[in-house]
Amino acid sequence: MTTLERTRDGLRAHPLLLDAALACGVLVCMVAGSFVDPHGHDGPTWTTRAPGALSLTLMGLGAAALVFRRRAPLPVLGATVGLSLVEIVTADPRAPVAMSAVIALYTVASTTDRPTTWRVGLATMTVLTGAAMLAGLFPWYAQENLGLFAWTGMAAAAGDAVRSRRAVIHAIRERAERAERTREEEARRRVAEERLRIARDLHDVVAHHIALVNVQAGVAAHVMDRRPDQAKEALAHVREASRSALNELRATVGLLRQSGDPEAPTEPAPGLARLDELADTFRNAGLPVEVARADDGTVLPAAVDLAAYRVIQEALTNVRKHAGERAKAEVSVVRVGPTLEITVLDDGASAPTVPAPAAPEPPGPGAAGRGGHGLLGMRERVTALGGTLTAAPRYGGGFRVHAILPADSRKTTAPTVDEPV
Repeated sequence: MTTLERTRDGLRAHPLLLDAALACGVLVCMVAGSFVDPHGHDGPTWTTRAPGALSLTLMGLGAAALVFRRRAPLPVLGATVGLSLVEIVTADPRAPVAMSAVIALYTVASTTDRPTTWRVGLATMTVLTGAAMLAGLFPWYAQENLGLFAWTGMAAAAGDAVRSRRAVIHAIRERAERAERTREEEARRRVAEERLRIARDLHDVVAHHIALVNVQAGVAAHVMDRRPDQAKEALAHVREASRSALNELRATVGLLRQSGDPEAPTEPAPGLARLDELADTFRNAGLPVEVARADDGTVLPAAVDLAAYRVIQEALTNVRKHAGERAKAEVSVVRVGPTLEITVLDDGASAPTVPAPAAPEPPGPGAAGRGGHGLLGMRERVTALGGTLTAAPRYGGGFRVHAILPADSRKTTAPTVDEPV
């Protein structure tokens, strides 16, 4: 930091000291100007006149008032204008006390609003110029009177320009700070949304495949001694489900890799094109699933396609976990105008009565209870795309999950339909 920069920063930190230095400079200028006669025979001459005691007193008081110009701009302006009027009417030879009034007027204009600047500036110009024309030592048309009018006008204009520039700079800084805060908030929001999306994917993958593995492992353990062929088939399904779980987990966790990582997965996310394959996994686990599609080969946006697949996957997983051993499920996918309607039904047949454990798992579709991450995840997925989702028990038994998703890439805002109580 240079000496000039250190000096400027020190003066800004001590404004009263800066005003005192300015007052001293103005006093020197006024005293020096009082020794100049602008009407000499050969032009302005130096030391051809000297200020009187009254002029020196008025100049000292005017300069002293400027020390407090920041604390009380209008009172300082009033004091300097009064001293200038006394000097105009009584002082001889004339001294430039009005210089202090010009500085005070600039301060008022730079620290107040524009209407105040106009009112105070016009009043100051009128009072000083009128007094000089009517009661001064020179004729009304003298250049000193015109100069006084010009200097007061320029002081008001300069102060208003400085105030406007400060306001513009302040507004620019505020916009920059607000934009920075907005960027940071947007970045945090995107990170939170990405974490929530990955958490939903992990939940869907783990809940679906682990439920199938659990069922098939139970079957294998049950028939291992009596029907080894069936146990072998169940273990094959366990192996297939675990391999699928690992592949989907690898694809999901791959989203956390940095861009350009050669080990990042390139397999597309699952969608309705794999609906039959998904249904087969549940059929192999002992859940009869009927699939009816009337979407006419609709090509869906990737986000909608993935959400539709995950909703069906989670609903069927909950049917297998909670609806009973002899339950049946029905899945329908229908294109209705600009929307895609997905319905998953189960009949809840022969749902066994299980005592509630000490820390029960939140039930899903097919159970009498409410809540759980499965329903919450489905609702978040659908709502994020501008769709709606309902999940409620069916009259006569069973459960129904119904989702409406936009079939095109345009996102619409729609409220989430809560579960009936």
